[in-house]
Amino acid sequence: MTCIPTDIEHGAPAELAVRGPRERRCYEFLDGLGISYRRAEHAAAATMEICRQIEKSLGCPICKNLLLTNRQQTDFYLLLMEGEKVFKTKFLSKALGCARLSFASDEQMEQLVDVSPGSLSVLGLMNDPDKRVRLVIDRPVLEQPEIGFHPCMNTTTLAVSMADFREKILPALGHELTVVELPVEAEAAP
Repeated sequence: MTCIPTDIEHGAPAELAVRGPRERRCYEFLDGLGISYRRAEHAAAATMEICRQIEKSLGCPICKNLLLTNRQQTDFYLLLMEGEKVFKTKFLSKALGCARLSFASDEQMEQLVDVSPGSLSVLGLMNDPDKRVRLVIDRPVLEQPEIGFHPCMNTTTLAVSMADFREKILPALGHELTVVELPVEAEAAP
């Protein structure tokens, strides 16, 4: 399987029974909400460079997903931002009014949102019933007509309309949402 998908399908895969439980839960969640989505199958896409290739085939921007924590590791944040934007912790920390953030560990990712590194997705929040992770979205992501993300498995990417994302998915996840405006790299220079 190549990194660049050649076929774009609509809806869940026909062979859903052979998919892992994490991925199946995502399709059940989306289908239960009546969400229409396009699906691209591809080789593992653990980096934004690979995701950029998939974006071209899917015709939809794929957002960067970062699981972050404070120094005490008591507060956790899932940041969704544009894929080409460079993450600078000082700007997000300032926007959230908290001490400098760092990346959560692989173990914390598994424990909090039941997702493996490289497969982090907003859909992982459905695995956080205690709402320990706060959702943070960089405003430009919400201004796109569609959003792309993995169904908690980085061998598939989904494209969903922003209207469905905002009006159906986010309310169903039920996590506190904070919208921030992170500077682009040129604006972030001193």
